[in-house]
Amino acid sequence: MLSSLEGKFPPAILALADGSVFIGESIGATGTTVGEVVFNTSMTGYQEILTDPSYRQQIVTLTYPHIGNYGVNDEDVESGRIQAAGLIIKDLPLLVSNFRSQGTLSDYLKAGNTVALAGIDTRQLTRLLRSQGAQNGAILGLAAGEQVTPARIDEALAAARAAPSMVGLDLAKAVSTDQPYEWTQSEWTLGGGFGTQEAPQFHVIAYDFGIKKNILRMLAQRGCRVTVVPAQTPAAEVLAQEPDGVFFSNGPGDPEPCDYAIAAAREIIASGTPVFGICLGHQIMALAAGARTFKMKFGHHGANHPVQNKETGSVSITSQNHGFAVDAASLPAHLQATHVSLFDGTLQGFSYVDKPAFCFQGHPEALPGPRDIAYLFDRFNQDMQAHQAKAA
Repeated sequence: MLSSLEGKFPPAILALADGSVFIGESIGATGTTVGEVVFNTSMTGYQEILTDPSYRQQIVTLTYPHIGNYGVNDEDVESGRIQAAGLIIKDLPLLVSNFRSQGTLSDYLKAGNTVALAGIDTRQLTRLLRSQGAQNGAILGLAAGEQVTPARIDEALAAARAAPSMVGLDLAKAVSTDQPYEWTQSEWTLGGGFGTQEAPQFHVIAYDFGIKKNILRMLAQRGCRVTVVPAQTPAAEVLAQEPDGVFFSNGPGDPEPCDYAIAAAREIIASGTPVFGICLGHQIMALAAGARTFKMKFGHHGANHPVQNKETGSVSITSQNHGFAVDAASLPAHLQATHVSLFDGTLQGFSYVDKPAFCFQGHPEALPGPRDIAYLFDRFNQDMQAHQAKAA
């Protein structure tokens, strides 16, 4: 932590399930939080990361050292609340400097009842997670006047070791909407804010497994009237509306327990309706086809991941946030790999060879970026245009 911040916040304890302990400063809410500790290499976008439902039940470590320097605002959110279980950073800058800022990161965390810690060596923590893999942890944010004692450290360690494993955990239902709703807000522009889709060309039904607002905005920007439905909506209800396309969203947790979503994906894809999936939606589409998924050692979390398009050879820099991946060797014959990670060779995208259905593991809609792979939304439009022409 910056030396000028020393003593301004009460202490906090980070404990990992392997027994590792870090002592820092509590810059968020007082109390204890538990979750899977992961690291994210993004230099910007901390507010979008915190509000991404894909981070539900995860404690995010940001590797960039100075976090909070441009403050927070009401527009840079991907959902209606902070979704991450906690936040770990190195330095919290004293000054906030941005013409859009409406408050400080520390105040935002406290208002969102989010436990957070600053002032530790995040490089050391990242090396530990890279070598041993993501693991459960706990942050104990002490109240003003409280001190770190062996008993409080033991309390944090016990909480970390009692946290549930991410494997086998269905979190899509926990973050999904309770009721269907319509979405018309389009993308943000400097000086204009968000727009509104008033002349839609397509009707898209989007499954909410933890959907990010900018996914919906990018669909609306491209001429879509979007109906968002709960994660457990049966395929028959969706197909009865005769949509031009169906979208399977990002989301947290293990895809394998989401049997309701896998069954819906299988039926919708079989109908010939154009389908596009991102992140958890990508994994669900794979499972629906008979492929397998697996838990990664420490996952992909960041905004600098190179991905190659196997069809063109081109390379895109992408935003990533996932702890599970599709086993490329398990793809059945009617699925064709389209994208691969240049970090570790894991599958990043595939398409059905016999249906207008495709998906991508990363986040093409990333805010604040990169936007290299946003062309996938245009491909979805092309599939829907072809579907409309065929039906005419």
